[in-house]
Amino acid sequence: MGISVHPEAKALIFDLDGTLSNSLPVHVETWKIVGEKYGFEFDPNIIFEMTGRPTIEFAKRIIEQYKLDEDPNVLVRLKQQSFWDLAHLLEPVAEVIAIVKNYHGKLPMAVGTGASGRSAEVQLKALGLSDYFDFVVSADDVEKHKPHPETFVRCAELMGVESQFCQVFEDGDLGISAAREAGMFVTDVREHISYGEWALPVNK
Repeated sequence: MGISVHPEAKALIFDLDGTLSNSLPVHVETWKIVGEKYGFEFDPNIIFEMTGRPTIEFAKRIIEQYKLDEDPNVLVRLKQQSFWDLAHLLEPVAEVIAIVKNYHGKLPMAVGTGASGRSAEVQLKALGLSDYFDFVVSADDVEKHKPHPETFVRCAELMGVESQFCQVFEDGDLGISAAREAGMFVTDVREHISYGEWALPVNK
């Protein structure tokens, strides 16, 4: 059975990385670029574990794990610039994009992401989706990130729809927890999509 919209949903919220954009291979590649500069071999399992969190938290984790003597903000700038430079390699997640295009103009839609505002802008432009969403709530727009529900609650507020009538499409455990805590309908897109080599594990 494919991805579907809940019959009671009055608004749709989409995570970005791994949900709208099959960006995991590009994220892995850009963290490898950081690793080459600092002399460590990046472990992709860090992405699987922390997907949904802002880049600064990834940077702090990497500094701790690889015992780097560096300001995490420096790692963030290097990583983000590398990611933006490779944005043309991003691939859309066709099954989710189909929902977006099907419901464009029918239901209000927002993006709720742990990415920075600039990264969200770059990805949506690369995917040709900039004009499909009424609002984008990024890591820059909230104080508490996933698994806290603030990102999705903010999306609901901006769309003027009560949380209980919002449906969230997510691929990360942290985001799924956030959506559930917000009392929203939740669709785990990993159950419907084959990502290939970089598939995130689904916790059953």
